[in-house]
Amino acid sequence: DLLGDYPQFKYILTLQESVAVGMGEAYARATQKASFVSLHVDSGLANGIALMLDAYNTGTPMVVTSANYDARKVNETKTDLAELVRPVTKWAVELSHADQIPSVMRRAFNEANSHPKGPVYVGFTSNALEGVAEMNIVPSGKIHDAARPDPNGIYEAAALLTASKQPIMMVGDRVSDDGAIGPAVELAELLGLPVYVSRGAEVSFPTPHPQYFGTHSLRVAADREVLKGVDLMLAVGMDTFDELFYWGDVILEPGAKLIHIDPIPGRVGKSEPTDVGIVAHCGLALTELISALKEKLTPSDEQAIRSRTEQTVRDAAAKRQDYGHAVAAKWDNVPMSPARMMYELAQAIPENAIVVDDAISNRGALRHHFKAAKRGDIIGARGQSIGAGIGATMGAQCAHPDRPVFGIIGDGSAMMTIQGLWTAANDNIPCIFVICNNGMYRVLKVNFDVYQREILNESELTGLNLPYSEFPNPFDVAAIANSMGVHGERIVDPKEIKPAVDRVVTSGRPALLDIIIDGSM
Repeated sequence: DLLGDYPQFKYILTLQESVAVGMGEAYARATQKASFVSLHVDSGLANGIALMLDAYNTGTPMVVTSANYDARKVNETKTDLAELVRPVTKWAVELSHADQIPSVMRRAFNEANSHPKGPVYVGFTSNALEGVAEMNIVPSGKIHDAARPDPNGIYEAAALLTASKQPIMMVGDRVSDDGAIGPAVELAELLGLPVYVSRGAEVSFPTPHPQYFGTHSLRVAADREVLKGVDLMLAVGMDTFDELFYWGDVILEPGAKLIHIDPIPGRVGKSEPTDVGIVAHCGLALTELISALKEKLTPSDEQAIRSRTEQTVRDAAAKRQDYGHAVAAKWDNVPMSPARMMYELAQAIPENAIVVDDAISNRGALRHHFKAAKRGDIIGARGQSIGAGIGATMGAQCAHPDRPVFGIIGDGSAMMTIQGLWTAANDNIPCIFVICNNGMYRVLKVNFDVYQREILNESELTGLNLPYSEFPNPFDVAAIANSMGVHGERIVDPKEIKPAVDRVVTSGRPALLDIIIDGSM
C-alpha cells in the first residue's frame, strides 16, 4: 500500500513465487550483492523453497521476506515460518514487534553478504507490520571478510605443485565470486596446467583459453578416466567432487595429492581426503601461491613446464576437435541437433549479450559453442532444482539493462515457471527466452541411462520402461508466450535462427524463440 509513496523502489510482480526467487537469485549474482525478495504468507513462501535451497547450497546472497498472520493467532492458523525455511537459509527469524525491524534487517543483509553467503529469511507478523515505534533506520556498510591464506599452507602447496608431474587444476564458482579469474589464469600459465571447471554456473576461467578443457563431471566416463592419470589436483573455489550419484568414498587414485583452496571453512576437506587445505579468499590465496612458486621454480622445472604447456594446449585442441567430429553426422538432421542449434545461436547473438544457461541436458552443447571470457558472459542456473531459467533470465536483464540477455532454457524447466512470461510482458523486461524444445523429459533419460549403465551395471535400453519420458503432445511454448503478451516464434529450420534473433533484438521487447530440436540419446 505504501510502495506508491516511494518511487525509488522498483517493484516487480510475479505470478508464482519460484519466478520471484529465480529473479532474485540471478540479480544477486549479477550485481554481487544481496537481492530482496518479498513473498506471500505460508503457502507462498513454501512455493519458493526449491530455489531457496539452491541458493543456500551454492551461496547466493538474498534476503527473503514474507508476512504472517497476527501473532495472537498462534493457536489457530499461524505457521512457524522461520522454522519452515530454516533448513534452506543461513539465518531465519520472525518478528512480532515493529521496533525489531531495523536491527534485524541490518543483520539480514550482513548475514547474506558475508561468507558463507546465502539466503536469509525475515518474517513479519501482521501486527508487526501494523505497529508504530521509534526507530533509527540506518544501514550497515560493507562487510570485509576476504581471509588471507596461512603461509604454511601456501608453502606446502607450492612444494607439492613443484614436485608434481601430472597436475591438473579444477575451478568452481567461488573463483569467479572472489574475482579471481586473473590469478587462476596466471597460475595455470605459470605451471602449464590443464584447467577444468566443476559445474560452472559462473565463468571461473576463460573458455577460449588454450588450456581450458571444459566442464568436468563424474557422470561422464571420459572425465573419470582423466583423473586416473593425475598425480595432483588443485581444486579452487568449489566443493570437491560434489555429484548427484555415489561414485565411491575416495575419487582420486591412490597416491594422488589434493590441494583444496576455498573461502568457506566447512567446504575445505569436506569429502575427498585433502593433503593441503587452505581456507582463504581465492584471489588472495592464488596470488600468494604464484609468488611462492616463482621463488621455488628452477630452470629445469621451467623446461618441464614448457613441455607440459605444449602438450596441454595440443590435448585441449584435440578435445574440441573430437567434439566437432562427434556431432558432424547429425549436423543437417531434421529436427536439428542441439549442437546445430547452439552453433547457429552463438553466431547470431550480439557480441555484448549475456547468456543465461538453463539448457539442462543440452548444457554440454551450449558450453562448447558459446565463448565466455569474463564473469557475467554466461550465468548458469546452479543447483539441482528445475525451473530457475525464466526468472533468472529476467533477473539478469534487470541487473544489466544495457546488455541483451538470452535465456537458453529446457522446455521442461520453462514449463515449471512459465507464468514468468507475463511478468516480462507486464514490466517490459526486454530479455529473450530461447526454448530447447525436444518434446521429452530428456534430463531424466540421460541421468537414468548413467545410473543404469554406470551405477547398477544394467544393460536395459535407456528409459525402456520409464513412463512419461517422452511427450506425445509436445509443448507449444511459442503459443503460450503469445497468450501472455510475449512475442513468440516457433523455429524448425536452423537457418531461421539468425533472422529471428535479429528481429527480436531490434524490437527491444521481450520475446521467445521456441526451437524444435532432436532429443534422441
